[in-house]
Amino acid sequence: MTLVDIKIQERIGYITLTRPEKRNALSPQLVAALLDAFNRLNVDSAVKIIVLKSSDKPFSAGADLAYLQEMSKFTDEENVADSMKLKTLFEAIYTSPKITISQVEGPALAGGCGLATLVDFCFATNEASFGYTEAKIGFVPALVMVYLREKIGLNAMKEWLLTGKIFTAEQAKEYGLVYNVVGEENIVSEIETFAQKLLVQVSEQSVALTKEMLRNLPYNREEALIYAANMNAQARKSEDCQRGVAAFLNKEKLSW
Repeated sequence: MTLVDIKIQERIGYITLTRPEKRNALSPQLVAALLDAFNRLNVDSAVKIIVLKSSDKPFSAGADLAYLQEMSKFTDEENVADSMKLKTLFEAIYTSPKITISQVEGPALAGGCGLATLVDFCFATNEASFGYTEAKIGFVPALVMVYLREKIGLNAMKEWLLTGKIFTAEQAKEYGLVYNVVGEENIVSEIETFAQKLLVQVSEQSVALTKEMLRNLPYNREEALIYAANMNAQARKSEDCQRGVAAFLNKEKLSW
C-alpha cells in the first residue's frame, strides 16, 4: 500500500499523503515514506518548489496512537532511536533548499500541525484546523516546539502547547503559522498561481542561500554581521547573481 504519492509537474514537486483512513497519522512507515520523498525532491534539479498535501480532508492527526501505545514497551534506546527518525524528517523539510508549501484542508494536529507549519508557506482553507493536542493525552510536543519557537513568541507558545486548544485557520494566520486562508474551491488555483510566480521571479540559488542564512544567523549582532558579510561575498560569486546583475544592466527581461 502506497502511503505517499510523488508527482513532478512544471518544476513543482507534489508530495501527497495517502493514508486518509488513519487521518495520515505518523506511523513509522509514513515517516519513512515522507523522508524518502523529501530527500529525493530536495536534490532534484528539476524541482524548484515542493507542495505537501493530503489526498483527503484530514492533513495529519499527528502520531499514530496505536504505535505510541506500543512504544511504551520500548527501551529508552529504542524510543530515542524512533524519535530521531521523526527529527530527521522534520529537518529534511526545514532545511530543504527548495521553496516548500503545505496545502491544508482539514485538521492538522499535534505532529501533523508541525508538519503543516514547518514549511515556508502554509495555505489553508476555512475548514482547516491547527493545534498541538499532546497535553490532552499526557504526551509532549517535544520536537515541534523547537521549530515553533522560531515562528511565534513564548507567550503564544504557552497558549498553543499548554492548553491543547484547537485553532481555526484564521487564528493560526494571526499567529503567523498560516500564510494564507482561502476558500476550499480556490486553494489549488491559489497555490498554483503563487508557485508559478515564484518559479519565474526568484532565483533558486538565492532562495537556498537565504534559507540557509535564516536558519543559521547568529543572535549576537557582531557575529551576525560578520556571518552576513561572508555570505554576501559568497553570493556575489554565484552563477545566478552574475546572471541577474548582467540582465539588469543590459535591461533584459529575466526568467528563472
